[in-house]
Amino acid sequence: MPITSSWRGTVGIIKPTLRLGGIEEFIRLLPAGIGVLPLYLNIKKGTVDEFKSVLDHFEDRVKDLAEAGVELICPEGAPPFMVHGLAKEREIVAQWEHRYGIPIMTAPMTQLGAMRALGLRRIVGVSYFRGEINETFARYFRDAGIEVLAMSGMDVDFARVQELSSHQVYAYTRKTFLANPTADGIYMLGSGWHITDILQLLEDDMGVPVVHAVTARIWAIQHCLHVRESRPGYGKLLAELPEPKGW
Repeated sequence: MPITSSWRGTVGIIKPTLRLGGIEEFIRLLPAGIGVLPLYLNIKKGTVDEFKSVLDHFEDRVKDLAEAGVELICPEGAPPFMVHGLAKEREIVAQWEHRYGIPIMTAPMTQLGAMRALGLRRIVGVSYFRGEINETFARYFRDAGIEVLAMSGMDVDFARVQELSSHQVYAYTRKTFLANPTADGIYMLGSGWHITDILQLLEDDMGVPVVHAVTARIWAIQHCLHVRESRPGYGKLLAELPEPKGW
């Protein structure tokens, strides 16, 4: 019996930053009975160099969670994996799964899986990163066969993301989508901003599904643990729980 046993399954979470709020938001939306064991890194700058330097730290946490006996491991934080590219990310995950014998779903894998399950082909994306790194995010999805019409970053310091109101994020996302009205979905990178309260509103107003880091992770965890409990009010993904069509 694993020391982390829970009646509906167990998941190990690796949080990339020491921020309040994200884990609470995640657990609040997760079905009851799924045990969560969180571990943390301490990414501070949010730069490409920093993201590329933390893989060994992620693996250390993967090892700890595997030894604790969880059934699934979800390393959070899309950028630390996206900066290596789609093919390299899959290679890294395959190596870790072989080494530790536990299924692993990175944040980008859950988000891409959500897009495919929702049938999205052309997206607009928003992030809380400035500059060229947004093209790196776009390239990840393009390499997976998703057309990215825009990947636009808000002008905010990485350490101050949580100071953004969900209404500010809504307005920015709305503007980005309306500039690219042929998109069939909206992608919102990262769980550093707390915006689950606007996901259904965005879907209703813009008329397309929204893929967000937290809801994509919860959808993927439910599928992997053979749980099916819908959560209306946070977008189509959690309301309908579509079947995966590849990661």
